[in-house]
Amino acid sequence: IKVVVVFLLSLSHSCFQAIQQQNREFPTILAFGDSILDTDNNNLLVTMTRSNFVPYGRDFPLHIPTGRFGNGKVLSDLVASSLGIKDLLPAFRSPFLKASELPTGVCFASGGSGLDKLTATILVRGYMGRRSIGDAAKVKEIIANAVILISVGNNDIAVTYYATMARRTSYNIETYTDMLIGWKTVFIKNLYNLGVRKFAVLGTIPIGCLPGARQVNEDFTCNPTVNYAARIYNQKVSTMVDKFSQNLPDAKLVHIDLYNPLIHVVNNPKQYGFTTAKPCCCSVMSPIPCLNSSNHVFWDFGHPSEKAIRTVLPSVVNAIRNKLA
Repeated sequence: IKVVVVFLLSLSHSCFQAIQQQNREFPTILAFGDSILDTDNNNLLVTMTRSNFVPYGRDFPLHIPTGRFGNGKVLSDLVASSLGIKDLLPAFRSPFLKASELPTGVCFASGGSGLDKLTATILVRGYMGRRSIGDAAKVKEIIANAVILISVGNNDIAVTYYATMARRTSYNIETYTDMLIGWKTVFIKNLYNLGVRKFAVLGTIPIGCLPGARQVNEDFTCNPTVNYAARIYNQKVSTMVDKFSQNLPDAKLVHIDLYNPLIHVVNNPKQYGFTTAKPCCCSVMSPIPCLNSSNHVFWDFGHPSEKAIRTVLPSVVNAIRNKLA
């Protein structure tokens, strides 16, 4: 939340003048969360969770790795573009971030982050003392009209709970997901108190179907236990969003279901123009990049390919337009 406050106080008066001249359904987008949304915030951090190297970014413009966890654009880029805001969502920590980008939004998401304090959370920081302070009333106006895209929970369940014993010795999946929802509730309340009014809250993807989870099975099937946990968590996220919608009448919230659209693609890859749900590169099963990533639902051990994201994108964008406009 501290970084959000700094961001709000960092927008310049000229930036607000520019945004007021625009006539967009959604003038601004801010993204928070994990690698599903990260557009390169981890590049300058001391962390193992990075993707600013080949073959990542192979299908990105100019075919360069940018720190996005995929072969091309990630979900936050594609949502920003589909809403008519901007083609690419720049990272908050990027040394190349231009002041002119601030009014239309930035990405705070960081690969490997989560809700649990035991998760490898990387806090995005910056701007401290580097930007002029804008008018407080205009800051509140732009934040109130911004779409806030939130994706957290994937790493908490997949890594902190199932890949390690850090939480399973003390919690079952019901109590652990309750704890995650508690942290998520506090996070959203804090954003609301800062003036945020439009929340697009993503559930987890079917993490039991990620190649990293599936490779433990000889037949490469989805891990039903992990997927069950994801469904429990997603249902609780949906309930949380409903409660906020009832208790915060001046706010708009929508739960974005990524689980069901993506698992349908995983189970029926040919129906959507894919050859396989196996990863294209960067895993034990496929260490060498494939020639055509568009044939694969997954790019690496834990992230969908750009084509797969584009396949489920319409449901995401329609939900935002229907609920947050």
